[in-house]
Amino acid sequence: MSTQTIPRLASIKDVPAFEARLRSRGINIPCDSQILTGTDSPRKPLVTNGLHIGNRIAVQPMEGWDAEPNGNPSELTLRRWQRFGSSGAKLIWGGEAVAVCHSGRANPNQVVAATHTEKGLEKLREGLIREHRKTTGSDRGLIIGVQLTHSGRYCRPNDHKRAEPRILYHHPLLDSRLKLPADFPVLTDGEIRAIIEDFHRAAVKASNLRFDFVDVKHRHGYLGHEFLSAYTRNGAYGGSFENRTRFLREIVEGVRSLAPKLHFGVRLSAFDSIPFRPDPTLSSNGQLGPGIPESADSILPYRWGFGVRPENPVEWDLQEPVRFLSLLQELGIHLVNLTAGSPYYNPHIQRPALFPPSDGYAPPEDPLVGVARQMCVTRSLKQQFPALTIVGSGYSYMQEFLPNVAQAAVREGWVDCIGIGRMVLSYPEILWHSSGGQRIERKRICRTFSDCTTAPRNGLPSGCYPLDSHYKDAEFAERLKSIKEHRFASAQEPGLSNEH
Repeated sequence: MSTQTIPRLASIKDVPAFEARLRSRGINIPCDSQILTGTDSPRKPLVTNGLHIGNRIAVQPMEGWDAEPNGNPSELTLRRWQRFGSSGAKLIWGGEAVAVCHSGRANPNQVVAATHTEKGLEKLREGLIREHRKTTGSDRGLIIGVQLTHSGRYCRPNDHKRAEPRILYHHPLLDSRLKLPADFPVLTDGEIRAIIEDFHRAAVKASNLRFDFVDVKHRHGYLGHEFLSAYTRNGAYGGSFENRTRFLREIVEGVRSLAPKLHFGVRLSAFDSIPFRPDPTLSSNGQLGPGIPESADSILPYRWGFGVRPENPVEWDLQEPVRFLSLLQELGIHLVNLTAGSPYYNPHIQRPALFPPSDGYAPPEDPLVGVARQMCVTRSLKQQFPALTIVGSGYSYMQEFLPNVAQAAVREGWVDCIGIGRMVLSYPEILWHSSGGQRIERKRICRTFSDCTTAPRNGLPSGCYPLDSHYKDAEFAERLKSIKEHRFASAQEPGLSNEH
């Protein structure tokens, strides 16, 4: 699908026109025509399993690219956390993906949980709370977690340009993208147990710093997510469902013995898909072609994806995700944040956008279809697990209609909390403003240009380059232009990765 055939949401002038577009394309997304305020809005509080969450607005965890090389937060990191606080959201789902060890960092500017970074992490939490009080008047009902992560296949701890992957199994498609030889070593069971101990130590630090919960990250192709698809791995951590979830169970067991008052959450890619790439026949004139799935005919049934149909890996299958959520209930984990896919190999599924990152591809579908896909799967899982507190994802693409969709999704019980990520970088207060009766500021709305992905993957700090004045710098602009031109050229070369 060409981006020229997809109308920009900014061109749709009002809610009736937006609803008409949804109907004309058969897209199932709830949308309220009138914005309500107070407890009829996403400001309605939520009490769940011993936690009082003051409203239904959540800040999503995002990978940071602006910490110091030693893993300490920088002033730019602190600024982002202060903006998370000013969002008015009462559920801060990590705000930041924090690596449990140096070798597990996704980039050399990611925050690390370590003894020498404790004061910096404490400063982030305190700065967020201060700004939150300024916005809302009180920190009552404010729940702050920290997302703990190991990036597994996507580790780049020392150099933006040098991958240092730690893999659980060999993948017939992703290995070639990272140029991994057939004898590239997989993590041993002993190395996995050492990483689990890193999670234990990091979680205890979070508890000591008075974070309310930790998220054991299981999404987007990183290590926790790769465990769930380790069907072909031998030993204690692969093959059976019990073995593939042993990583989570051993982390939870260890942390509960060391920090029994700490709550847990899990952010999960509820379904995946086969990797996509730009269609080379439609890539021209400086533009990437629409995404097409990699050929998988020779490797069916597909045994390397969680929540996908083995016979047709572009379609979801929720049997194992349902089983996983049942396990979370058994473990007493009631905070669940649902997302999908991976930004590395199928970003249109994970992060619907009209404008792709420079290492991606043009959308193969109307991004509204991608939003609806995530929302409908989240609705289905919420219906099956009413006792779980479920946060939904994929909302930023709604742009000025985000408040209408968010309100309807909560009111109709599709989801408990609305998670916003990219939008927080440009307009953190959007749902706080709308639910308080304020007119939203259209000039601050994220238009999903994807520069917040393109820039940091190539060594620039995290942030919204088009809309946040802090990043409107001539040097940044020139570097971004050069990056985009170079990445397009690289993406056309056969055999090269269209990741970072």
